[in-house]
Amino acid sequence: MLDERRNDFERNGYLVLPGFVSSDACDALQDRMREMVEAFEPGDVATIFSTTEKNHAQDAYFLESGDKIRFFFEEEAFDNRGQLRQSKSASINKVGHALHDLDPVFDRFSRNAALAELAIAVGINRPLLLQSMYIFKQPRIGGEVICHQDATFLHTEPVSVVGFWFALEDATKENGCLWAAPGGHLGSLRSRFVRNGNKTELVTLDQSPLPTEGLEPIEVERGSLVLLHGLLPHWSAPNRSSSSRHAYALHVIDGDTDYSSDNWLKRADDLPLRGF
Repeated sequence: MLDERRNDFERNGYLVLPGFVSSDACDALQDRMREMVEAFEPGDVATIFSTTEKNHAQDAYFLESGDKIRFFFEEEAFDNRGQLRQSKSASINKVGHALHDLDPVFDRFSRNAALAELAIAVGINRPLLLQSMYIFKQPRIGGEVICHQDATFLHTEPVSVVGFWFALEDATKENGCLWAAPGGHLGSLRSRFVRNGNKTELVTLDQSPLPTEGLEPIEVERGSLVLLHGLLPHWSAPNRSSSSRHAYALHVIDGDTDYSSDNWLKRADDLPLRGF
């Protein structure tokens, strides 16, 4: 079975595992995140996460989040006076990026033998958990995630990053499920998102555009796990439906590769990367 999964992953660049996570495990993450959002007091912090505008990319609150737990708002959450249009809990885009290291509930979810076995099965020799995000995809205002490759943002030499994407709610075409280009990971890395001090820029490596046609929807039920190769082009549409699309994403790299020093995501020396 493990060989079959690896073959599917290597052929398509993604792998769908229905029912990988129990309903109770999904409940535990959602309940914990509900508590965290309730306790979050934005104050003067109102960083918007958007893959179309990318203003957050120069924001210290974002750039210093690699070893912290921080909250980012949907682009359409605010009115023209800078006030939330809806409740705080219905306005958050995502929370990241070290939930798996800093919160015990997310730590337990993220580290187990089944995930470790799966990581090795798809070719990660020495798995290290790099980044985690709780993604809300809020009803009606959930932002688009433009077509991209994860290795653009989390680069190792050679490329090793794999996304572990857990559906905490049903993901459908109506509420903004993932779309992917089967086999697209066999192409080149198009760009790198690099950091120099407190400045970032997107550096083009290959002028070939990412695909806009031929992407297939990955509609999955709650509890499913989707593995995403770091070179796989994937995308999700805005959520204009009345249903949210909660997900938890964990990005894993191979400790036998070199983590690029100009990656945006930095961690303090006292919080080193750990495996499963």
